[in-house]
Amino acid sequence: MSPATLASNPSAAAVPLQQDASVIGLVGLAHASSHFAHLLLPLMFPVFMQEFGLSFSQLGLLMTVFFVISGSGQAMAGFVVDRVGARPMLFVALSFLLLACLAASLSSGYAALFGVAALAGLGNASFHPVDFTILNQRVSAPRLGYAFSVHGLTGNLGWAAAPVFLVGISSLAGWRWAYASAALMYVLILLLLLSQRDKLRTEVAPRHPEATPGHDVAFMKLPVVWWCFAFFFLSTMTLAVVQSFSVSILKALHGVSFEAATVTLTAYMLCGAVGVALGGWVAARTRHSDRVVAWCMGAGAVLLALCGTGIFGGTGTMAVLAATGLAIGIGGPSRDMMIKKATPKGATGRVYGLVYSGLDTGFAVSPLLFGGFMDRGWYAATLVGAALMLALSVLVALGVGRRTMA
Repeated sequence: MSPATLASNPSAAAVPLQQDASVIGLVGLAHASSHFAHLLLPLMFPVFMQEFGLSFSQLGLLMTVFFVISGSGQAMAGFVVDRVGARPMLFVALSFLLLACLAASLSSGYAALFGVAALAGLGNASFHPVDFTILNQRVSAPRLGYAFSVHGLTGNLGWAAAPVFLVGISSLAGWRWAYASAALMYVLILLLLLSQRDKLRTEVAPRHPEATPGHDVAFMKLPVVWWCFAFFFLSTMTLAVVQSFSVSILKALHGVSFEAATVTLTAYMLCGAVGVALGGWVAARTRHSDRVVAWCMGAGAVLLALCGTGIFGGTGTMAVLAATGLAIGIGGPSRDMMIKKATPKGATGRVYGLVYSGLDTGFAVSPLLFGGFMDRGWYAATLVGAALMLALSVLVALGVGRRTMA
């Protein structure tokens, strides 16, 4: 029985747990490494402002470069994954992230940081079509909900590890050594995945000679695919604010130290990871993924808006911001199940590549928009604006659900 058949067969519960767990663990490690890369530059924004004399808008432009390259590359990577398989693309992606870390350790100014952003964006581009193609083919159907949960969990853990790893090493040995250490980490991850490459093999969908021109892009005519894209775009604009500016906002509004604000960002990511773990249990037991997503994003929007009011003070705002991560995290696995329901058979890489490029588009637009807010000192408005984006994603998630059921 082929992996593709295995993953779509309800009787696949007979597949050994160890076999599924190995695949899920390896893909989870790769996913964590990609999320770690999202924070390679933002965590050092305060350092770059002091060392290179940069503004929030200039720093935000670096993230726009990263995510424009990642987003456009991700949409194209989905087609390549469907043609050549996921495994080769995974190894290429990790190699680019390794090069980005090495380039960052040698950076001498703003122009060099653009090169780092470009390399990291190229590395990040392939992960979602790669990950979901491997999971959908190699993991048995009854365990897919849990696989998506672990996938989201490891992504949050990658975000949570980045502040501890990079800021911790930077405080001890300087920011250049922090990036050099990250490069070594990527070398070790790449070697491990290469040693376990048999578990990451995927089958390529056969090409039919009778297929009509445009067959490969026919999925783009489905409105639900673009609704999924819109959901990722809006919800990610909120996440980009938290990742890029929450440390600076906490310092400006409440006089929180750089170290304490960084710990808060880590707490947000860890709470998100706990939420994803809980969300896997929820996703495996509900048919209405869109409603779960809507409730969770709605709760996160309310909490984030309350943070923007400043009524909780410094300590309270840090705690509520962390709780926002929990609410959003619970909706993560249901979000992935929602996308799976909207995916035509045989187009996993292409659909996930396009839909998840909405994530990169949100990350690209948000720093430019809200970086302008930050430069004007509109710190509270930045949080409220991020909450508004998350609230709009609730309406879009419900729209996805209606079109999937139709």
